[in-house]
Amino acid sequence: MFDKIRTFVQKVTRLLGYIGMFFVIPMMLLTSADATGRDLFSRPVRGAFELNSLVLSVFVLLGLAYAQQMKDHVHVTILTDRLPVRLSSAINVFTTLLCLFIVGIMCWQGIIVAFESSSVSDMLRVPQLPFRLLVSVGGLFLFLEFLFDLVDHTRRFFA
Repeated sequence: MFDKIRTFVQKVTRLLGYIGMFFVIPMMLLTSADATGRDLFSRPVRGAFELNSLVLSVFVLLGLAYAQQMKDHVHVTILTDRLPVRLSSAINVFTTLLCLFIVGIMCWQGIIVAFESSSVSDMLRVPQLPFRLLVSVGGLFLFLEFLFDLVDHTRRFFA
């Protein structure tokens, strides 16, 4: 049962990561158009900086869990590689619990902040609610990926 849930969550995480990656293309094109318009025609694209900020939030927040799933986050293992497996696993369990705590707070506060504010962006008047909810959505899947890692580290500790 756990493996089926894990497989489903990892498929959704991968899909969210791909959606986030897709948003890099329009961000790149918008940045190129803005730079070209500014430098060649002295007419930058109106709201380009604001749109790029919003698209960047989509890219980053949807990609967090995918990066954790692929183990692409930075790991400093100069110490833990030299320790016994059991002690290294204990350290990994502790740090993963710490990550779960921090990401749990991020999800919780993301929901609170998203629904407390009804703000819009300055220039283009884009509602902020969907982008603020992405903090909780991305955080939830990052939390689940850390939870799967915790299970793996705990199994390794007791093996």
